[in-house]
Amino acid sequence: MPAWAETPAGLTIAVRVTPRGGRDALTPGTAEHFAARLAAAPVEGAANAALLALVARVFGVAKREVTLIGGQTARLKRIAIAGDAALLARIAAGLYAAAP
Repeated sequence: MPAWAETPAGLTIAVRVTPRGGRDALTPGTAEHFAARLAAAPVEGAANAALLALVARVFGVAKREVTLIGGQTARLKRIAIAGDAALLARIAAGLYAAAP
């Protein structure tokens, strides 16, 4: 499965999370997932909350538009982003295009 896929409601992305990874950053990972470094520890949902806030900021949507749909306790997570699918897909592709 690719790192992102358009859906009727917006976009779904796969993210591999590294908690306690310094500053928050969402970067290209592999063809199958993005990579997210989070300063938050994986305690009581803090890392998941930080991930959702990071994704909302990067994709330019409200936090309420970002939902964790899989991998609540795993490093590999699936996230749904509500909005214009084509615009969100362009943002995702731009993240990969900007990679060195």
